[in-house]
Amino acid sequence: MQTQEVAMEEGIALLDQLVEEYGDTQEALVEILRDLNDDKGHLTREDLAQVAERLRLPESKVYAVASFYTLISVKPTGKHVVRFCEDAPCHVAGGAEIWEVLEQELGVPFGETTFDDQWTLMPTSCLGTCAVGPVMMVDDDIYGNLTPDKVREIIARYREQDKGGAA
Repeated sequence: MQTQEVAMEEGIALLDQLVEEYGDTQEALVEILRDLNDDKGHLTREDLAQVAERLRLPESKVYAVASFYTLISVKPTGKHVVRFCEDAPCHVAGGAEIWEVLEQELGVPFGETTFDDQWTLMPTSCLGTCAVGPVMMVDDDIYGNLTPDKVREIIARYREQDKGGAA
């Protein structure tokens, strides 16, 4: 069996499992999309079409929901996804400077992935930790009270970890 066919069958099996767990109603849509995204890294048009069919929803609605939430991606992402809060509390606390440092450190503008597919840099709305802004999330880890030096240290730790060094 071809690799693409195996991947499609595995995707359908996971979707079946998620529908069993969350139900096949519109209310289950976000959880199903989030879990599929966590498993696959991003959702393809085919994934969204399968979800729409299983939940009896228009594909346009499924796409609209998937593209709205920053923790769900409809395009490939890097190994590490950096989400930086662009809301007012983080901006007032120095977010503009951190924004620039992140782009410089990773070598890509926001919304893009590095050429080696290691890093995706995404703006996001509030991460719910306004008291420690500016804030960023790397994969599932949240970092607050960011300074330019702290951002560089955090990115360096992930790079070292990827090389097989201590975290």
